[in-house]
Amino acid sequence: MSTPSSIDPGTSGASTLRLRPPHVVMDLERLGSLHQSRLSFMRCLVRKIMREGWRIEPRRFELDDQGYGTVIYRIQTSGDLFSFVLFSQYLDPDKRNDRVIASEWDLTMALCEGEVDEDYVEFLRRNVPLQEAGRLDSRVMVLSRANRSVRNFDSVVDALSAGRQPEVEQIAKVGYLYRTTAVYGSGKLGMADWEKVSSKHPDFARPFAAEMFNCFMLRNFSLQQAEHIARRRAPDTAVVLQPQLKRYFGIGNSTGLGMAPYLINHPQLIGRWIEMRELALARVRSLGQVTAERLARLHGLVERGIQHIEQTVTEDAWQTENNRVVLEDFAALQDWLASQRLESWAQLLAWSERQLSLQAQELLNCILLELYPELVDNLEDRFALVESLELQPQMPAAALRSLIEQHYAWALAIDFDADGATETFWYRSEEKQEPRLGNCNLESGRDKQMPLGIGYLAQQCHRQLCAYLAEHPGQCTASFLLRHPEQRGIVRRMQGMAKTHYGEIQANLLDRDVLPMHLLRCKLAFFGVSKFDPRSRLWVRNTMFQGAPLLEDIGQPFEDDWFLPLAPTVETR
Repeated sequence: MSTPSSIDPGTSGASTLRLRPPHVVMDLERLGSLHQSRLSFMRCLVRKIMREGWRIEPRRFELDDQGYGTVIYRIQTSGDLFSFVLFSQYLDPDKRNDRVIASEWDLTMALCEGEVDEDYVEFLRRNVPLQEAGRLDSRVMVLSRANRSVRNFDSVVDALSAGRQPEVEQIAKVGYLYRTTAVYGSGKLGMADWEKVSSKHPDFARPFAAEMFNCFMLRNFSLQQAEHIARRRAPDTAVVLQPQLKRYFGIGNSTGLGMAPYLINHPQLIGRWIEMRELALARVRSLGQVTAERLARLHGLVERGIQHIEQTVTEDAWQTENNRVVLEDFAALQDWLASQRLESWAQLLAWSERQLSLQAQELLNCILLELYPELVDNLEDRFALVESLELQPQMPAAALRSLIEQHYAWALAIDFDADGATETFWYRSEEKQEPRLGNCNLESGRDKQMPLGIGYLAQQCHRQLCAYLAEHPGQCTASFLLRHPEQRGIVRRMQGMAKTHYGEIQANLLDRDVLPMHLLRCKLAFFGVSKFDPRSRLWVRNTMFQGAPLLEDIGQPFEDDWFLPLAPTVETR
């Protein structure tokens, strides 16, 4: 397959840049090897907040000695006004559960447009703590909930109450005080849909910007709450967190299988995300000279990457091995850089593709993007896309067959008759309406499966199309669909996706050994999370906004350098 090109009038110095081909980029294992980058949504959001100097202040901070109560933040952006409303309540330890089956949480919260009066706060109080069991209106943009990391939270409060800083070693193991278990938006439960948010509120017109802002606010509240409880417990001895340690706290996240189908159900949008990332990398790759300043920065970030991974704690054997391999690869990268006169980034990337694991390759790619903010950051407003998968009924059926053979050759190459090749099916649970995985050999319900096996559907359509063309060689797509109406959905998808470079995940998602974790990590990397800690093949814990600026940093000089955050050195007295 030839390498696609993308016309780019940007600042790279080249009018046409060569992007990596889809069969490389859209490989499932590579997608599961992505890391946060300058173009991750959290990074883009923080740059916007800091650049525009958003004013974020607690309008109401009513917490008792235990930190329970109501908090309302007023958010004034460059041209809009929002309210972040949070309810903190006691949670029985027996009811603390990160799974979607939970019905109570330590914190529940909502991001709303405009000011909120007392009547509206009471409306939220009746519904927000119920989460999926409640109902909201279109003033609400995001709904979320979170649970304490009890051991971490209590140890931090104990330390601050006693007049000392918490132990950095403990924070490095679990880099947050709370973890969110769901962040809902885009019209769910009566909230504002994406069309309203993106058209009425340009501050949140980028994909998942409002959801990421919700997590940013949660992270800042968690720190303020811990300091508040410490002051109430011991007003004479309590201290606040030192700024460098405070920034090292992120917000935790627990993500399960529910996130995975998004990548398959929004192929054009995902294709745009991938293309912007690949375009940024192509801009860097095309540069013909490596300056001493950029090379020194590269060495520093490679060393930072090693330390960051060394400080990443996971109990999962698979992820532990992945991290070990990356450390080994980056040590080899350091040795190679020390022995070479680096002429271009293309030279470095060509070596990495031959010598490094996929996770090490993709981490290096992200490091290269850090070196050139002037080439990368202006792509941040190009991630939104109105998807349009339009059926082209007039297309000759023979042309449709050629389209499939060209753009879906990966699907035609899969042996779906092999043992286990169609053993997995994806379905939506009746109780929670959440995606689940089933095993055809162990469970019934395959008739309820979601159409996520795109490779299988493409191959089946091609087989029927070839048989149809053998009898009716001159007919159009509409005639084929009249004979096989069940193929309409996959035909519409394939015709629409043929116009894109990326978007289709080139893997058999029905295989017995499919790893949904790769799908989760891909989307989470675009969000900007770090420190992946799989808890099974179906859900993962991770850390968001670790190292990011605090509310009190807004308006201060800002260097966007919280990529791969490291544990700080602080005085613990």
